[in-house]
Amino acid sequence: MKNSAEDQIQEMVDRETKAWDNQDVDTLVSIFHPDMVWPWPKDEHSHNPVDWICPMGRYDRDRWKSQWQTLFKEQTLIHNRRKTIRINVTKEGDGGFAVVDVDTLWRNRQTGKDNHWKGRACKVYTKTGSGWKLISHTGLLEYES
Repeated sequence: MKNSAEDQIQEMVDRETKAWDNQDVDTLVSIFHPDMVWPWPKDEHSHNPVDWICPMGRYDRDRWKSQWQTLFKEQTLIHNRRKTIRINVTKEGDGGFAVVDVDTLWRNRQTGKDNHWKGRACKVYTKTGSGWKLISHTGLLEYES
């Protein structure tokens, strides 16, 4: 069915991917719910959340936008490959999540050092009066296929 909740969540995943591809900070910040929190593991093997942190704090549009503008200024995007593995929606159709495999490679413009974002994320969405918003997102974890 066209415009199902699953389709709408996939559109959110695709919109975020395009925003990274285009280094479009305004589109990136537009997808977040005002209560967004983004826990991050210390590395891609830290599956136990006891070691996780929230490096960006609760969503703050200006702070997050500034951090990504700095990233885009300092890093060159080499590639951004993302694949949706699964979408699950609540029976009420008001929430859901997408499991997304991410392989994004940045290279520092000055040092040439690579910054590789690689692993699986769980992106949690909530339906609001103005549409779907990303309300939580785990940092990237590596899983064996």
